[in-house]
Amino acid sequence: MQAYSMWVRAMLDVPERTIMERIFVWAGGAIFVASLSLTAWWYAVRFGQDRPLTGWTALAIDALLLTVFAMHHSLFARASTKAWLASLIPARLLRSVYVWFASALLMVVDLFWQPVGATLYNVGGWSAWLLTGVQIAGVGLIAKSVQAIDPLELAGIRNPKMSNEELQTGGVYRLVRHPLYFGWVLIVFGAAHMTGDRLAFAILTTTYLVIAMPWEERLLEREFGVAYRDYKQHVRWRIVPYVY
Repeated sequence: MQAYSMWVRAMLDVPERTIMERIFVWAGGAIFVASLSLTAWWYAVRFGQDRPLTGWTALAIDALLLTVFAMHHSLFARASTKAWLASLIPARLLRSVYVWFASALLMVVDLFWQPVGATLYNVGGWSAWLLTGVQIAGVGLIAKSVQAIDPLELAGIRNPKMSNEELQTGGVYRLVRHPLYFGWVLIVFGAAHMTGDRLAFAILTTTYLVIAMPWEERLLEREFGVAYRDYKQHVRWRIVPYVY
C-alpha cells in the first residue's frame, strides 16, 4: 500500500510530463533497479567463484571499466554538462537521463568484468556469522539512507526538490556524513569468502567514492551554505567512523 501511495504521489508531482516522458522515467527507474540487482547477483555469485589467479591484465581491464563508470558521474556533475543537456532535453528529464546512463554503464561493468581469480580467505563458524552481520548492517544503512533522500528521486522518477529542501542531519546521518557509502563499504568488504574479484571490486569502487566525495561535498556546501558547514563541524567523519 505504501509503494502504491508513493507511485501516485510521484505521478502527481510531474503533471507537466507527457505520457512518453512518464514511460521514459519509469523505464529508467526499472533499469536502475535491474542494474543494482545484477550487480548484487554478480557480487554474490560470479565474484564468489573459486578461480585460478589470472594476473594483472584482468585487473587493469576491470579498473578501466570502473573508471569509465566513474567519469560519467563526474561529467554529469559539471554545471556545463547540465547546461548543455538542458539545451537538448527538458530539464525535468535530466535526472532520468543520468540514471539511464549510470545504470547502463553499471551493467557494462558487470557483464564485461574480467575474472581476477584467487581466494584470499574463506572463514566459517562464528566468524562467518559475524561478517554476515556486518553485511546486513551495511544493507540497513543503505536502506535508511535511501529512505531519507527519497528513493523515487534517486531513481529519476520524481523531479529533484527545490534547493531549499531540508538538509538531512538526523538518523544515520549523525553517524557519518555519507552513511550510504559506509553501508556500501560494509557490504563489499564484509564477505566471509573473500575472492580476488570481490576484493578488487571493493577496492576499486571504494576508491572512486573516496575520490568523488570532496566534489560531492562542495556541491552540497554550495546548495546548503552555512547549514552544511555547520553539519560538517558536528559530524566529523565522512564515510567510516574514526577512520575517514
